[in-house]
Amino acid sequence: MRVAFLYPGQGTQRPGMLHDLPDQPAVAATLAEAERILPGSSGNDTAQALRSTVTAQVALCVAGVAATRALAGAGVTPDAVAGHSVGAFPAAVAAGALTFAEALTTVRRRGELMRDAYPRGYGMAAVLGLTVSRVRRMVESIGTDDDPAYVAVVDTDQQIVVAGSTRALERLAVTAARDGARRVQRLDIGVPSHCPLLGGVADALADLLGTVPRRRLTVPYVGDSTGRLLRDTGAVLDDLARGVATTVRWRDATALLGELGTTLFIQAPPGHVLARMAGAAHPHARVLALAETGVADAAVRARRAREHPDPPSNSRSVRRPATPGERR
Repeated sequence: MRVAFLYPGQGTQRPGMLHDLPDQPAVAATLAEAERILPGSSGNDTAQALRSTVTAQVALCVAGVAATRALAGAGVTPDAVAGHSVGAFPAAVAAGALTFAEALTTVRRRGELMRDAYPRGYGMAAVLGLTVSRVRRMVESIGTDDDPAYVAVVDTDQQIVVAGSTRALERLAVTAARDGARRVQRLDIGVPSHCPLLGGVADALADLLGTVPRRRLTVPYVGDSTGRLLRDTGAVLDDLARGVATTVRWRDATALLGELGTTLFIQAPPGHVLARMAGAAHPHARVLALAETGVADAAVRARRAREHPDPPSNSRSVRRPATPGERR
């Protein structure tokens, strides 16, 4: 494997993200298709609109599929794909497990179920500078039956996201600061994703995705909740459904892609946080964020990655460090 596409999740959304997609015929066609599938979804990217978890998740799905098609139009196809949280859905489209219509309608329902399950009083926070084991012990000490807390995402060895009640997250901030965390940051997410609190949502998604035909995958897919390479459509659909209630193993997914020989990581819009994390995990790989480099540059770099699989150690195309607010 040489080229991997990465798809970001909720928290990376930003105003204008759909309007800032590459000016390509494939993008225009994707936005038009999205509008036919879900009226209002092709340009609903104002700051106010994106405060809704439903709107944000739909916009991220649209952006991911549009970017994939723009790259394909320039001759760039992935050897593997991986998506962070809701980013797993455009990854599944790229892998051939879902059609765009199936992904978009499922993502909208996913957002609705998540919103309705916990409309207030819950959220997520990123802890930087502490190990996974320390954060797990901390979560066990602060969580209660009334105010639960869970390790929800393991992005890197020292970047862990906790989901739970607002009161539990407030206790987390105090405890983590006392124990030497570099920073604790609340994320722009109003639901407790990727933990057992969303078990009912996972069951509903499993029922919904159970109606999707089992197709042969065209591209290997790295599971969000497993951190493993999945080559069977049934396993991909299970990952999409169950991932909402299980820990995201992004550290493992990124490590696996490097072990499989990936020399170029391309992140779909918006943002660049996944590219930055891939670059930190694999210093000798090339990394780029499409939002910053554009389709033409990505096409050139993809050709070079396949023709010259051993990149120089300083190959980078993203400019600033990742911030913990850009992840789900």
